[in-house]
Amino acid sequence: MARTPRGILAIDQGTTNTKVVLVDSAGQVFARASRPLHINYPQPAWVEQDAREIWQSVVEAIADCAASAGSPDISAVAITNQRESVVAWERATGLPLGPAITWQCRRTAPFCDELKSRGLETLLRDRTGLTIDPLFSASKARWLLEHIPHGVERASDGEICLGTMDSWVLWNLTGGAVHACDVSNASRTQLLNLSTAQWDDELIGLFGIPRVSLPHVKPSSAIYGETNSFEGLPDGTPIAALIGDSHAALYGHAGIYQGAVKATYGTGSSLMTPLPAPIASTHGLSTTIAWGREKTIYALEGNISATGAAVQWLGQVLGWKDNGREIEALAREVLDAAGVYLVPAFVGLGAPYWNPNARGTITGLTRGTTRAHLARATLESIAYQIRDVFDAIEADTQTRLQKIYADGGASRNDVLMQFQADILARPVLRNRSSDVSALGAAYLAGLAMGVWKSEEEITRLARPTDLFEPRMSENDRSARYDGWQHAVAQTLYRA
Repeated sequence: MARTPRGILAIDQGTTNTKVVLVDSAGQVFARASRPLHINYPQPAWVEQDAREIWQSVVEAIADCAASAGSPDISAVAITNQRESVVAWERATGLPLGPAITWQCRRTAPFCDELKSRGLETLLRDRTGLTIDPLFSASKARWLLEHIPHGVERASDGEICLGTMDSWVLWNLTGGAVHACDVSNASRTQLLNLSTAQWDDELIGLFGIPRVSLPHVKPSSAIYGETNSFEGLPDGTPIAALIGDSHAALYGHAGIYQGAVKATYGTGSSLMTPLPAPIASTHGLSTTIAWGREKTIYALEGNISATGAAVQWLGQVLGWKDNGREIEALAREVLDAAGVYLVPAFVGLGAPYWNPNARGTITGLTRGTTRAHLARATLESIAYQIRDVFDAIEADTQTRLQKIYADGGASRNDVLMQFQADILARPVLRNRSSDVSALGAAYLAGLAMGVWKSEEEITRLARPTDLFEPRMSENDRSARYDGWQHAVAQTLYRA
């Protein structure tokens, strides 16, 4: 008789899809499923999703994953999620009261400009580790309340819940019994005090968000509650970890030691390195909370708005069916971009520039420029942006980083990974798993449940990688990066 597989079910609720995997006690994925998601652009630089569709994608992916594993014995649930995206819902019914405003959305730029004009940037940076920017959640939550009839009043009366995607998924899994979030997601809202790892009353007042509408903040690795009235899982299954996707990816690489740095290549990208204590960045980075267990671990992070999104854009322009495969094949037709640079500032520039008014630029075009050169320039734009942030991390930490861990969809591209190693002059270790964030969340749930006894056990789990060593000469590297910086300067000049 076949043995029923036992594992941790990890939900990875992303921007373009929701993925669910089952992870065994050896840290290996033995089943997976995913569901695509729509993204809506109602106005220029506005980006939103349907929270009901997001939840339905979770339901369907869980069902598909469990079916593929043959009714597995699930010991716990872990959740990792797209960060900064915000949804408001009615406490009594659990129904969304507006769109889920995603992390990419810039609709709150005027309000953020108002905060800057009031001289509040230093206060917010000192208190939260974050610059003033529409990326972060608080201004989105404020916008939602302002566009719900009597929104602030209803929220003050406890009728409205606000939350990031971890809170939304948790609420639904528990049948509305638990409204909570973890410290990593909370640290991306601009409402959390980094020193206390709790909501800050002054900041809540500054954004005009009633405290009663916010979720309870807990460590990333903890028992949040149990599944309840969810047909895809037995009632009483513990939910044992919540963590933002970028933080989960760092944990999935076992990048728990000082000096580790990872880059996640998704729609946008995040570079993150753990810190024993928060530091003030002077190079355009954010200080954030990496995760919480027995103690709070901090991190330095740089967020890039458009990396994989640049490939998606080019695929739309050229009518590709498989963006990843076609851009790699086309880029291989040429040795370099022949002086062409794409700065993919489609929704502004994130770290280390933080200019929401910048817009995409292509420089260096000649009559001899081909589709292959443009494809190569698009891939190279990802690596250049990663280097911008990598250099800023080294400057802020005053540490020479020895290597970089890579994960995410665009990291499957060998041309990109080799160019990344070349332009950084550092080895790139690409995790072969496509489930690094989900694995990181599963590790944290497993620690909460006693599946693994310590982080030392986590570091010993098998994580196959591909190594890309730098091959470019220093003169070539310097010349190409100088060209990139010139292209960025032209973009910022027009912003």
